[in-house]
Amino acid sequence: MTATATAPVVPDARTTTSRAGAVVVPAALLVLVAVLAVVDVTQGTAAVGAGDVWRALTGRAAPGDASVVVASRLPRMAAGILVGVALGTAGAALQAVSRNVLAAPDTLAVNAGSYLALGVLAVTGASFPLLASSGVAFAGGLAAAALVLGLSGPGTGTVRLVLAGSALALGLGSVTDALLLLFPERTDGLYAWSQGSIGQNGFDGVARMAPVVLLGLAGLVLAARRIDALSLGDEAARGLGVPVRATRFTAVVLASLLSAAAVTLAGPVGFVGLCAPALVRPLARRFRALVRARTGLPVAGLTGAALVLGSDVALRALVPAESAVAVPTGVVTSVVGAVFLVVMALRTRGAAEAAAPDRLRVPDRTAYAVTVAVLTAVLVGTVIAAVLLGDSKLLLGDVANWARGQAGQTVSYVLDTRVPRVLAALLAGAALALAGTLVQAVTRNPLAEPGVLGVSGGAALGAVLLVTTVPLAGSWSIAGAAFAGAALASALVFGLAARGGFQHTRLVLVGVGVSAGTTALISLFIVLTDPFNATKALTWLSGSTYGRTAPDVLPVAVVLAAALAVAAARRSELDLVALDGDTPRLLGLRLGRARLGFLLVSVLLSATAVAAAGTIGFVGLVAPHAARALVGRRHARVLPVAVLLGAALVCAADLLGRTVIAPAQLGAGLTTALVGTPYFLWLLVRNRK
Repeated sequence: MTATATAPVVPDARTTTSRAGAVVVPAALLVLVAVLAVVDVTQGTAAVGAGDVWRALTGRAAPGDASVVVASRLPRMAAGILVGVALGTAGAALQAVSRNVLAAPDTLAVNAGSYLALGVLAVTGASFPLLASSGVAFAGGLAAAALVLGLSGPGTGTVRLVLAGSALALGLGSVTDALLLLFPERTDGLYAWSQGSIGQNGFDGVARMAPVVLLGLAGLVLAARRIDALSLGDEAARGLGVPVRATRFTAVVLASLLSAAAVTLAGPVGFVGLCAPALVRPLARRFRALVRARTGLPVAGLTGAALVLGSDVALRALVPAESAVAVPTGVVTSVVGAVFLVVMALRTRGAAEAAAPDRLRVPDRTAYAVTVAVLTAVLVGTVIAAVLLGDSKLLLGDVANWARGQAGQTVSYVLDTRVPRVLAALLAGAALALAGTLVQAVTRNPLAEPGVLGVSGGAALGAVLLVTTVPLAGSWSIAGAAFAGAALASALVFGLAARGGFQHTRLVLVGVGVSAGTTALISLFIVLTDPFNATKALTWLSGSTYGRTAPDVLPVAVVLAAALAVAAARRSELDLVALDGDTPRLLGLRLGRARLGFLLVSVLLSATAVAAAGTIGFVGLVAPHAARALVGRRHARVLPVAVLLGAALVCAADLLGRTVIAPAQLGAGLTTALVGTPYFLWLLVRNRK
């Protein structure tokens, strides 16, 4: 009998690495989370060490030490872990089923929808159990996610999803901010909570939300095989017998449930669902087991827990203990997430998508003249209405007497306070419209505008820093601080986007990240300097003209006049710059210098507009688009029409905010967001390939 030699079986190195990764990575993350949890429990205003924590857990600590640990430290740590796991897992699931690395509870507006639902619940004054509140938040978040996914489409428009989600989040956030301003007694403390605070008062909230999170995790793990099939594409998944729509719907529902639980427990903690899966992806390239949803989802959850606890530990280590108690952890995660969003925007291929060209008719001179005349009449009528209407109604004769200095004391007081507000809205709207026109021409990007690009956010940050630290700062000082903030933000946004030649939507996506970062920094600074005055921050960020005086509108008036002169004189250069990158050079135009000059003018306009009227979004988007639709692309016609539209829009928004719900008031920025959000979403749908 002949012996047969058998070659030894050598295990595949990739298989070994894959199996090891399935054990090593989760184990390492568990150790990291445990270490961060111990450190987090020992931080705070009272000195508590690891030994004190152990004695409290074993019932041997002094009553005072035990109450600090059990009632505050441990619930905060447990909430951080639970929120991080929920958001990290939800983000990984949303990215898997949408095949979109930028999908997350923030970018799909899930957090914004949940936050609005809870805000409405708070305004009603009804008292609901925590689980019922979570159900309301779940419904709001699921509705927002369904709308965003419907607008973007699965597997298409990587950047489009973030743009749609960010725009919808801004609109929903504006509605919530309006509720906070209108019902301050019923929504007391909701502003700080809205930044994502994991502080707890006992284990009640954690104990009630833990089963909800476990339910969501279990459901996603059970659907893991089908989620893996979706990553191959819809056709391939159907070939494997996977119900694509049902699987995608189930995953989105479960992810929304996890996000709603996190929002109910700690408020919208920003960008954890975006960052956690992004940190897991490099590991998945080395440890192939993490590619599978059954392993990758829990690992993303552990990464999210490490992010939340790490942010909390870093915050309490860098900020004095007395102040760190008031600072929401979500502010730190939002700053980190904003950086992630910018980096991912620069690396995402989808950022190079091209917009569909506008198909605009070119009206004749008569039609153009009629358009300008009608808009001028509308603007004049709006200004007259804004001057006459308000908490006190006046007549034209009262205004005439006031102008001649013959009005009574009451009429003089009303007009002395009302006219500067009307002027601030009028000039800010015109400045933002002109700035948006210049930015869209320079970047050849129909979605670009100062608010979306983060320029207005940078200006608001600079102005808030000065107003908060120097309460008696003058108008020109505030305008200078706003310009400094806008210049830094614009240098960052335009500098990064210029590397890709201002590719379509990349510029906007980088701006969205910068805008998120400036918003988080503003919240951080407000809480650190004046934690009990959230109304001041909300009023400023809502684009309010309240309390404006004649000196406050002087900077924007001077800059607007100069900018209009420059734009009118350089209207032919604007046409060339907006055309393409080659024609201006062939005609001898220094394209780089022209772009820089127009961008500098737009930054000046945005900064002074923010200094005069706060943050007002979407005006620089809506006005230029509407102007081109009315009179064509030539800037000789677009400039005056856009300026008239912007001035009328903000003036009308300020009038509505002052009169519709008088004596209560809403900022013009909130009203324009309600108009601009659907317009922005419509543009995305229209430009979809």
